[in-house]
Amino acid sequence: MNTLYLQCNMGAAGDMLSAALYELLPNQEEYLHTLNHMGLPGVEFHALPAQSCGISGTHMDVVVHGEREDSVDHHHEHEHHHHDHEHEHGHEHHHDHTHHHHHTSLHDVEHLISHLNLPAPVLEQARAVYHRLAQAESKAHGQPVDLVHFHEVGALDAVADVAAACYALYLLHPDEVVVSPVHVGSGMVRCAHGVVPVPAPATAHLLEGVPCYGGDIQGELCTPTGAALLSTFATRFGSMPPMVLEKTGYGMGKKEFPAANCVRALWGHTQETGSEILELVCNLDDMTPEALSFACQRLLEEGALDVYTLPGCMKKGRPGWQLVALCDVSHKEHLIRQVFAQTSTTGLRVRRCEKHVLDYTITTRDTPYGPVRMKTAQGYGVSRSKPEYEDMARIAREHKITLKQIFHK
Repeated sequence: MNTLYLQCNMGAAGDMLSAALYELLPNQEEYLHTLNHMGLPGVEFHALPAQSCGISGTHMDVVVHGEREDSVDHHHEHEHHHHDHEHEHGHEHHHDHTHHHHHTSLHDVEHLISHLNLPAPVLEQARAVYHRLAQAESKAHGQPVDLVHFHEVGALDAVADVAAACYALYLLHPDEVVVSPVHVGSGMVRCAHGVVPVPAPATAHLLEGVPCYGGDIQGELCTPTGAALLSTFATRFGSMPPMVLEKTGYGMGKKEFPAANCVRALWGHTQETGSEILELVCNLDDMTPEALSFACQRLLEEGALDVYTLPGCMKKGRPGWQLVALCDVSHKEHLIRQVFAQTSTTGLRVRRCEKHVLDYTITTRDTPYGPVRMKTAQGYGVSRSKPEYEDMARIAREHKITLKQIFHK
């Protein structure tokens, strides 16, 4: 299958990620043309050649109303205003907004994203990234999500970075995205409240459940937007899998460090092998059906791959349930905390499993009742297709017929 490996030895920022993915694209001019006509007012993209420690790559230059990102003071106020500290990647942050600048809410940013001239899956992913950012700022500063605001100019170039990265990933369409452990940097950064440690509070929240590390390099290497994009894109975190490399892209930061300041994107093909997942298992005999149903839904919302229950007879002859939550290895600690938080259990078991899956694609087939999506699964010498249940159910309700009648068509 096609695998994208993101190597974050020098952290990650939104512009670095979009530049690294840009280098992998077969039609780079069309990509830039789409970005420059997607409907962000006053925003222009330029892919510029850049070097760091002798390595050549691309810097994604974003101009907002005639000014480059790094020439505009748009860092977030830690009170409750957010913008990424992307574009000097490792500098000391002086968060000194002038008060005449306008700010926009998460709702405003979502409205802006929803009206971009980009495919619907790109817009959905961009909104998901911003939800992560807003939730992290909310946790970091003890403010409700609806009070998190974005500096007007900063919101434009941050939306530009997020949209550019999401659109590049959409065009590449990898079967799997593997992300290395993330280098966050070290030392302290200055904000409106004083000096805070690296990673900054919002970044630390975004990296919960993600393998990351510090080092000797002083400065903030992983920005909030970079952390939000990585946690949204990643199928899993870990070392580079065995793969046949086909192409490599370098997304360059602007600040000079002793090490090459870049995100490296490696594109290649991996064999159909089992991936490791975990089963978190616990027995429950004192939860109501309503509470158990709610717990299962919350575990799915918190990142579980699947959650199911099995009936059983517990100690003292009590009828109860065995709850099983499947998760990626990288989400182990977070999901363990969630199981304890959402259920009444006082203990659980962790089982390591090898997961094998078929690759699947979705196509659309015309029927007498309208278009129906078809899922085709392939791999391990097997190929089979079936219609999307939700489409079938919708048609059955609209035409007052049975599912069986639709299958026969």
